[in-house]
Amino acid sequence: MIPDPESGGINESLYDVQFSDPDGVLVDRSSASPADLAQVTRIMTALVALRDAEESLAEASSRYMLLNRTDMRALHFLIVSQNLDEPVTPGALASHLGISTASTTKLLDRLERGGHVVREPHPTDRRALIIRITPETRAAAMETVGRQQARRFNAAARLSPGDREVVIGFLEDMAKELSVEGISWADPG
Repeated sequence: MIPDPESGGINESLYDVQFSDPDGVLVDRSSASPADLAQVTRIMTALVALRDAEESLAEASSRYMLLNRTDMRALHFLIVSQNLDEPVTPGALASHLGISTASTTKLLDRLERGGHVVREPHPTDRRALIIRITPETRAAAMETVGRQQARRFNAAARLSPGDREVVIGFLEDMAKELSVEGISWADPG
């Protein structure tokens, strides 16, 4: 079966293992029926559509808030931490974001200049500071990005409990399969 370019066939075939790995070098599909292959392709295509939708939402959110993705992740962390009544130190934020303390200082300077966060004395450690999101930024994030992201809940809630368990198992398994830990990257040169 050759993809039909007129019907968007190449785009539709990008995640079809029959076209991305026609010789079966990467995936042994000898025991898979054509129906199984078609269904797996639909899953892969749906995952890509989800990733694309999330990337578009992240880009639109960043444009709206005039912030980059790391800034947006920092604000999300601060909102959840505030909801849990957990103070956030610069070190905790650096750890969550996986960035250096120097990068965290630059991030906080930028967010503070933009009126998105304030630095305050730590309630129990006189030597430390905590970071709080400003009420205005919190409200803007919740009403725009937060409201859009919350729609994920609706899609998950529409599933039956059994279907949710299947999806959870699939996504956890997929995350393990895609983990870069333990991968030995060959030198292409």
